[in-house]
Amino acid sequence: MTAQRLALFDLDHTLLPLDSDYQWADFLARTGRAGDPDVARARNEDLMVRYNAGDLTAQEAAEFMLGLLAAHCPMDLASWHEIFMQEVIRPAMTHQAMNLVREHLLAGDRCAIVTATNTFVTAPIARAFGVPTLIATDPEFSDGRYTGRIQGTPSFREGKIKRVNEWLYTLGHTLADYEKVYFYSDSINDLPLLEKVTHPVATNPSERLRQIAQKRNWTILDLFQQTADQKS
Repeated sequence: MTAQRLALFDLDHTLLPLDSDYQWADFLARTGRAGDPDVARARNEDLMVRYNAGDLTAQEAAEFMLGLLAAHCPMDLASWHEIFMQEVIRPAMTHQAMNLVREHLLAGDRCAIVTATNTFVTAPIARAFGVPTLIATDPEFSDGRYTGRIQGTPSFREGKIKRVNEWLYTLGHTLADYEKVYFYSDSINDLPLLEKVTHPVATNPSERLRQIAQKRNWTILDLFQQTADQKS
């Protein structure tokens, strides 16, 4: 029997009070694993600024973010990610966010995290939240290494709609099959998917999204204080 409700969650600044992609790059830079740390940090900051301005494509982000994966052995990356989870991600997982996810899971809703951040960074985070499905940007993997390129459609802006529809198609369903479809997001970049669901929830929203949510009478949910590297 199909769940009657679907709950979709953005990740960065929605379930987490930080940006996991930004923090992963910063973690590699400050631990000496991203080449020149000053150059890496400057590039990381530039990408965040351009994202906030709406002037960043998935391919441009991938050049740096997925390039960090391509530069290292996958076994080393996996080992470093365990430290990253312990030092950065788990301390940032709030009871409020975990309870939000838990409420939907206990209600029997079909749940998925839908994020632009790549699957290498986010798969362990999705597991930590107990969310069974992750829709994220897939880094290409070939001959035992990450290539630094995106595989398929990036889970970004309108790409999130395409990826969600493709996932539901594999289940024999569409968005229209669900009585209620929730999407929790902080970001103006997620406006295309927010406009597709029956229950958009502006969660810890950026100022631009908050203004839109107020005008459209969408639910606004503030789970926690926003942090300095806020995506807008």
